[in-house]
Amino acid sequence: MENLEQELAQFELDTLAVRAGQSRTHEGEHSEALFLTSSYVFGSAQEAADRFSGAQAGNVYSRYTNPTVRNFEERIAALEGAEAAVGTSSGMAAILSTSIALLKSGDHIVCSRSVFGTTTVLLTKFMQKFGVTTTFVPPTDYAAWEAAFTPATKLVFVETPSNPLSDVIDIQRLADITHAHNALLVVDNCFCTPALQRPLEFGADLIVHSATKYIDGQGRCLGGVVAGPKVLVDEVLGFVRSAGPSMSPFNAWIFLKGLETLRLRMEAHSRSALILAEWLHQHPKVEKVFYAGLPSHVGHELAVKQQSAFSGVLSFRVQGEREAAWKVIDTTRIMSLTANLGDTKTTIVHPATTTHGRLTPEQKVEAGITENLIRISVGLEDVKDLIADLERGLNFL
Repeated sequence: MENLEQELAQFELDTLAVRAGQSRTHEGEHSEALFLTSSYVFGSAQEAADRFSGAQAGNVYSRYTNPTVRNFEERIAALEGAEAAVGTSSGMAAILSTSIALLKSGDHIVCSRSVFGTTTVLLTKFMQKFGVTTTFVPPTDYAAWEAAFTPATKLVFVETPSNPLSDVIDIQRLADITHAHNALLVVDNCFCTPALQRPLEFGADLIVHSATKYIDGQGRCLGGVVAGPKVLVDEVLGFVRSAGPSMSPFNAWIFLKGLETLRLRMEAHSRSALILAEWLHQHPKVEKVFYAGLPSHVGHELAVKQQSAFSGVLSFRVQGEREAAWKVIDTTRIMSLTANLGDTKTTIVHPATTTHGRLTPEQKVEAGITENLIRISVGLEDVKDLIADLERGLNFL
């Protein structure tokens, strides 16, 4: 395997998804081994001292060194074109670990308004307690991005496409603005995954994922990951080692299996989502559809440039208010009413009262989270059945 690892750079994504980060024990197992151990035995006191100090590479304690987790980190790094990666216990743990590791009291973050609701809460309620302030800007207003920087700005955070309105941000343009101010650009690549988009190629400094979503793909496990240059990832790893928001080895093993089919699933999700978005776009009871795969979407051309497909998440506004949205949701029979996304099973949710429910009314308005907005993560069912499932509810409006 050592020679194979040295040759990985020349392989295509599908090969990396199956073969990167693969190691075998003396047992010769074909599938990646699952190391369910909290600690490791050392051959001598000197070896233990060298492992703890870092003078010798090797496992110390599964909070921050575990072979299964390491295999996953190596594979996701290879897929993203990154030097290194570190697994965390959840996607939010990845964002927290990045923020704590790279920022100090007095520092400033510039963040898109159009992000997952819990990300907004983390930055405004909790990071602010430690003296880190955040300015939120409209995601595609680059003059606003430029104006938001201060001498204290150290980090820029963005989702593209965003949750839930599928705003598409020009990564290269934002990276250029960010670097001109000596700050770091962090891109949440959860909606696309490296199967559809590789932000580092457009100038991003770090990538974060909720591996809980498409990387797992079947709604089984929680996990997150941060990928990028080793010098930055090592800082994040240092926080994970000390604070302990670590990835479970079992979850890492599940994610390894998920990565093997990632591109196939992402293409299938994207294909069905586009069909569903086109159908919704022409429905008389739908006010607006938010999906970058539609030519009518303001970010469509940019998405074509940055992405190989448009992912499986879309949102739409129905005619009416909360009662109308809830009626459509409650009438579905196939779709799962749950806030998770990236699953083989299609999920449907009302963002204003769930994923973005903790935002203030003002924050909801700024983020475009209206009472008549519905988000769908299109799964792998037959899209004709999904259309029929939605049509039932829309016909009641």
